[in-house]
Amino acid sequence: MSRRKFISQIIKPASVQEAPPPPPGGGLTPYTGVWTTDQVIHMLKRTQFGARPEDIQYFAARTFSQAMDEILQPTAPAPAPPVKDYVPSANVLKPDTNVAAGTTWVNDIGADGALNGNRILSFQKWWVGNLINQDRSIREKMILFWHNHFATEADTIGNPIYVYRHHQVLRNNALGNFKALTRAITLDPGMLVYLNGQLNTLNAPDENYGRELQELFCCGKGPESKYTEDDVKAAARVLTGWRINASTATSFFDINRHDKSSKKFSSFYNNATIAGRSSATAGDLELDDMLNMIFATNEVSKYICRRLYRWFIYYDIDATVEATIITPLANIFVQNNYEILPVLQALLKSEHFFNSLTVGCQIKSPIDLIVGLCREFAIALPPASDYTTNYGIYNYFFNLATGMQQRIGDPPDVSGWKAYYQEPQFYEVWINSDTLPRRIQFSDIMIVNGYTLNGFVTKINQVEWVKMLPKPADPNELISDITYRLLRIDISAASKQQLKRDILLGGQSDDHYWTDAWNLYLSTPGNTNNTNTVRNRLRDLIKYIMNLPEYQLC
Repeated sequence: MSRRKFISQIIKPASVQEAPPPPPGGGLTPYTGVWTTDQVIHMLKRTQFGARPEDIQYFAARTFSQAMDEILQPTAPAPAPPVKDYVPSANVLKPDTNVAAGTTWVNDIGADGALNGNRILSFQKWWVGNLINQDRSIREKMILFWHNHFATEADTIGNPIYVYRHHQVLRNNALGNFKALTRAITLDPGMLVYLNGQLNTLNAPDENYGRELQELFCCGKGPESKYTEDDVKAAARVLTGWRINASTATSFFDINRHDKSSKKFSSFYNNATIAGRSSATAGDLELDDMLNMIFATNEVSKYICRRLYRWFIYYDIDATVEATIITPLANIFVQNNYEILPVLQALLKSEHFFNSLTVGCQIKSPIDLIVGLCREFAIALPPASDYTTNYGIYNYFFNLATGMQQRIGDPPDVSGWKAYYQEPQFYEVWINSDTLPRRIQFSDIMIVNGYTLNGFVTKINQVEWVKMLPKPADPNELISDITYRLLRIDISAASKQQLKRDILLGGQSDDHYWTDAWNLYLSTPGNTNNTNTVRNRLRDLIKYIMNLPEYQLC
């Protein structure tokens, strides 16, 4: 079933369903086609959140190679850390009076535990702000990819310092070496809490992380991923002894809690044995041995390339895609010592990525929908100095995404969001009879009244946005441009004609009814009646287009 038909049938089920469309073709041959606005929009919608008009113009003015190199190699500085936007509640015994309002709390390690909820929410608001204000690169999309891959739940970790530092591990390694990232995550205090690593001892081995390291983080659950239950137990024994220093929010190794015996693994790992150690460096040495053993399997490279493919391209990986995309990508991954960037370069610069079948084949995640709308319409935000209002607006968007079943910082479980692994639905998981009305209500609110906080209104300014389009005075060009920018699958010429007649022309038949109104608005914006006509017709047109099933696709 096509994505468009699927979304439509949430409201009105069809009696006959289509067969699934084939995956796109093209292989990893470097893309040599045209570099027009169409390709730029596709690239931006997949590598960022939404395609801002100014970004479209910016990258269209560069060559294909220049644009792709820039999007894949961020140079902008990291965002400043989250700040204290909250007022401690009455039950806080030791308020963080040492942290001034509007300054960061991330170094205030010994704070009262009652502040944890305030700070975790501050972190989540800050993250939404990073997505909306992201630089011209793939970095924020990759951070969210790794958050879904090495999934943790902030509410379960409980400590906001650990949550923030876990995020920084993802941020600092988002485009770096996957093996190094895996090692850093293994010893990350947030992960040690989340999967009980700090409770994993010689006398009470805990298998949680040893299992997920193989099943979810490195090897996957495919038919060729044949690690055993004994491998899980052996991995747990390798990882015994790691603890957290609460006063520094760092991990450390305790040899007295470590299993010093040798650990035997199955034939999946070539019957490898990791020698037990008893020195102070035993934890590091055995961890490195185990990662070397895991990464020597073929499954690690293939599994991660499949995950990247489903994130950036399409969920359906058939035998052809496996042979022509996944396997060569996996070879690139191994040949480059598990560096992520060469894999992304090969995939996102390929004929396959720009194949016409990749356009509009994904259903937007809630974050893609919400952040993409904010960025594409350049919704107004207060100056950075007004952090209270900004964080309040970010919180509004955070809660909207949560209601649509994507709460950043808190995926449903260690497997991440179902849209990226749950067969056969995959992205279709995002759309149901509860979430689709929420999606439509969100876009309606943003185009009609917006959201008001502390006297500041953040909403779509439809007139200013339309001014950025090439020919807003021509109703035919205007509708084509709006649908081109907002929809990844075009609507029919008949539908465009109906929209023109019923909305822009107010039921009239001659194009000059809109052209005259627009030109009068430009020359005489003080003409209240005409200005209201222009604003209302653009509002109704954009609202209608965002209500179409096609708007949910990217």
